[in-house]
Amino acid sequence: MSNSHNVVSVGLEEVTRNLWYPLGDIAGLPAGHDLQRTLLDTTITIRLDKDGELSAWEGTNSYGRGLPIRQQFGYLWTSLGTPTREVFDIPEFNHPGRRNIHAGSIGVHTSAPRAVENFLDLGHFAFVHRDYLGVEPFTEIKPYRVRVADDNTEIVATQCYAYQPVAALGATEGYEAEYLYRVPHPYCALLYKSVSADDARIDIIGLFLQPITEERVVAHMQLSTLDSLHSDAAIREFQQFIFSQDKPILENQVPKRLPLDIRTEISARADATSTAYRRWLLSHGVRYGTIQSELAQE
Repeated sequence: MSNSHNVVSVGLEEVTRNLWYPLGDIAGLPAGHDLQRTLLDTTITIRLDKDGELSAWEGTNSYGRGLPIRQQFGYLWTSLGTPTREVFDIPEFNHPGRRNIHAGSIGVHTSAPRAVENFLDLGHFAFVHRDYLGVEPFTEIKPYRVRVADDNTEIVATQCYAYQPVAALGATEGYEAEYLYRVPHPYCALLYKSVSADDARIDIIGLFLQPITEERVVAHMQLSTLDSLHSDAAIREFQQFIFSQDKPILENQVPKRLPLDIRTEISARADATSTAYRRWLLSHGVRYGTIQSELAQE
């Protein structure tokens, strides 16, 4: 880390206000009760009426400004602005045989970009998720490919490999798992993961972040799996256990906001996706939850 940089102070930029954000698992919303949520330092009220109709508005009373809503992947999404595109797609979500499980919504004292970057980090498996998603001495990360979509709408990392002793619930032996990452939203990321017991099975883990403030988030975790052996509760428990190992690491990172200048933090070969992500945020003008230094603007 560099010891000094000049932080540029910015308000909530329009591009960030116009994004869609998750507010929670629809199945967990109680009918007939108003619920308050916080998004981008703004209080939002959600209502699921007795007829099953959903609505959301800014503020704590029904006279607040009405907000657009979408129901996608089992979650309620909204925007504080005027979205220029729909919520990103996960084509596999509705494929026959898939089980789509809400794995939890967990508050974390970190910024949304920090949480995304941690999710993309192959290098931490052997140290943070020791004996599960990684183990020494298998710490080397092979070169992998990172590309930005031609229309600049998402980042994709392919040919990512990591030896994992317990890669998924029910794993009986270690194997080299293959990962594919998608970042289709500044504060959401998807992980596609091979399963050793079934060459045709690819599980998908989604991290959908609800930024409360620039340094606090709710992490909504969605799992789309072809696992036919384990209960929803068991799958959910395993996923929450893995995330519980990430949470203290994230909350102890300094600074909590993500520096967009890649020269302010040491990068290694395994950080290719992180480097692409920071540049991608810059290219879109997304600043909420980041540190924008003078160097990053050059």
